[in-house]
Amino acid sequence: MVWPLATVAICTRGTMRNLASTNTMTMPPSDALITAADSALRTLFVKPQASQACPTVPEHHDDGALTPEEKHLSGALMRVNHVGEVCAQALYTAQALAARWPGPAGQAPNEALAQRLERAGREETDHLAWTQRRLDELGARPSLLNPLWYAGAFGLGLVAGALGRGPSLGFVVETERQVEAHLASHLDRLPVNDHASRAIVAQMKDDEARHARDAHQAGAIDLPMPVRGVMRAMARVMTTVAHRI
Repeated sequence: MVWPLATVAICTRGTMRNLASTNTMTMPPSDALITAADSALRTLFVKPQASQACPTVPEHHDDGALTPEEKHLSGALMRVNHVGEVCAQALYTAQALAARWPGPAGQAPNEALAQRLERAGREETDHLAWTQRRLDELGARPSLLNPLWYAGAFGLGLVAGALGRGPSLGFVVETERQVEAHLASHLDRLPVNDHASRAIVAQMKDDEARHARDAHQAGAIDLPMPVRGVMRAMARVMTTVAHRI
């Protein structure tokens, strides 16, 4: 069932990109649903392909210098980062879907916002591919709970997207800021000799900061403190569990 649906979605997405480029048509809800389903299937079941080279330093890429304990730690941390990128795909996909849906009180769909969110999601695909590759190199596996993480993040994205442009972008800003802080903590914890993982995490950290700035400049509204606290608590549960499972 994965490939037939993905094939339909590819055709639909290609057609709608051409139409959207003229700024004359909003993607119909049925096509938006197919696009969202295609994104979910690809994220969970298809090996991601990066559009940019993995930011590793070849002359320093020697995992033989890592002890078994260091490789285990790096694998656990990169598994957490991979889960974060799975969630990022779910969040951006869900928010784009919500942006294409008629809002409360007759609010019109926002195709421009949907396309902005999808562009950010495509950039996050590089992170997904880099972390997956690094897990393979370290002999570590992705989280066994990725479908659960995706479903939870997708639900949050739908809620954020349904609140409108400002809150939706505000959710992006807060998410990216928290991810940036999380990645900074991983740079402190990763083994000093794990140059490959450190290069990936450093690049991801810079990209997340840029995504937050872009969303803020696009009209994000600051989220209330209680909401930010709940987001941090949920992220803490995810990172703790994903470190082991």
